[in-house]
Amino acid sequence: MRMMMKGGLIAGTFMVAAAATTEKDFRILFDGTTSTGWILCDKRPLPKENVQADGLNPHGTGSYLVVHETRFGDFVLDFDYKLSKGCNSGVFLRVGDLADPVYTGIEVALDDTTGTGMHDPGAFYDLVAPKENAQKAAGEWNHMTITAEGPKLTVVLNSKEVSTMNLDEWTDAGKRPDGSSHKFSRVAIGKLPRKGYLGFQDHGSNCWFKNVRIREMD
Repeated sequence: MRMMMKGGLIAGTFMVAAAATTEKDFRILFDGTTSTGWILCDKRPLPKENVQADGLNPHGTGSYLVVHETRFGDFVLDFDYKLSKGCNSGVFLRVGDLADPVYTGIEVALDDTTGTGMHDPGAFYDLVAPKENAQKAAGEWNHMTITAEGPKLTVVLNSKEVSTMNLDEWTDAGKRPDGSSHKFSRVAIGKLPRKGYLGFQDHGSNCWFKNVRIREMD
């Protein structure tokens, strides 16, 4: 019994140490107080007024996206977000060209909806529908983790894995791997850049992001 307890203690200590190491590896991208490091699609700095009490709010900047100035390849992106009623927003990943983010990046949908379609929360917009709608009601905080590792992208929303995709399977312009059509007819999704900007979309409504951090894997 004593040996079992000792072994359990060592295992528990190892798990705590591993968790601590993982936490340490994360880099804060938005600390809740400053716009430093965040830019608009025309490379101008994020206006100070868009850093609000509830967090970074991309609405009203006049820019389609608010992105971090660093280009990321493989990473774990972790953040909290809150939507206003009826809000339509999104998280853009690996954007290659800020002048054309829709066709050079991938969007994870953040919408005030209750369905499980191609445009609902946690979907890879118009590409992959979420397995379930794990988002909370408008006005409540949600937690999302997005992992981009080589061709594999994964979205976890409020502790539930809701969508995944393997970019290597997306070889034809305007087509999903199963042969069905999507709206991005000019590009083969699998050929999009594997490194680029990440940021949040303004689609006409207030939304807020806080505790934004990243762990780079490359």
